[in-house]
Amino acid sequence: MEEKHEEKLGVLVWYRLSRIYNRSLRASNQHLKAWNLTVAQFDALVQIGAHKRLTQQELADKLLVSKGNITQLLVKMEELGWIRREQEWKKKWLSLTDAGWELYHQAVPEQERFQASQFKGLSREEKRQLLGLLRKIEKTQ
Repeated sequence: MEEKHEEKLGVLVWYRLSRIYNRSLRASNQHLKAWNLTVAQFDALVQIGAHKRLTQQELADKLLVSKGNITQLLVKMEELGWIRREQEWKKKWLSLTDAGWELYHQAVPEQERFQASQFKGLSREEKRQLLGLLRKIEKTQ
């Protein structure tokens, strides 16, 4: 019986995390419209900007998707003039263009502030506790 209660509690935690994540994703997409960015484009922009230059495979690994899954995203970002893709032997290298860097410097600090504001209801200690618990969950997967 105790095992069944633990399972139910685990499912309730998962539902709550899922709802919070989905709500946050919707709010982020809405917030990023100011720069005509989607969350997926923002994530790619952040990773490419943070690493200055990385391969398409490295980006896919960082975003936890397949290389094929991000191809359309990158084609669109290249068409918008935000990134440069360069083929070098078997690798496609990604870097930000000047327009990409401008977008990076405008959008990233604002989106980070917006994301941080999602946790304003928690004290500093509660944020640390939550982060610790999430790390613990991540290690068991």
